[in-house]
Amino acid sequence: MIEGQRADSARRRERVIKALDGMLKKRDDITVSAVARAARVDRTFLYRHQDLLHRVHAAASTPVGEGQLAAVSRASLQTDLANALGRNQRQAARIQQLEKRLSETLGQAVWEESGLGASADLDQLQRRITLLEQELADTRSQLDERTEELEAARAANRELTRALNQGSPHRG
Repeated sequence: MIEGQRADSARRRERVIKALDGMLKKRDDITVSAVARAARVDRTFLYRHQDLLHRVHAAASTPVGEGQLAAVSRASLQTDLANALGRNQRQAARIQQLEKRLSETLGQAVWEESGLGASADLDQLQRRITLLEQELADTRSQLDERTEELEAARAANRELTRALNQGSPHRG
């Protein structure tokens, strides 16, 4: 049974080589599908036999002889289209990325210019807040001292007023 499979595989290999040679002589468009069709084998046969696949690819990439025009095949046009679509998708993704960055940058600039956004120098503002808090504490301390002095002066004033009122000969 194994001998039969080997013989069948050898016959198919021979058909692929003959089909490839015939296509090269006719200057036909060479693709894996075209070679498989001409040799009456499945494409998977070519993919399982890497040496045959390399021959097909080498023949397909053989430059056209001088003075001859390259045959434009449906497969080559589809490949060009697929490449162009891929390039368009990559460019669209890049454009979206750039638009997002531009939007973020412009939004941040507008936010900062409006005064609603955080200041660029938060450390300086924090130092200013600390300084103002210290000044407020000092001012409150001075106010407390003056309030105590005022209370003491009022108390002294009340005592003096009482003493004057009690020591005065004329009451009216």
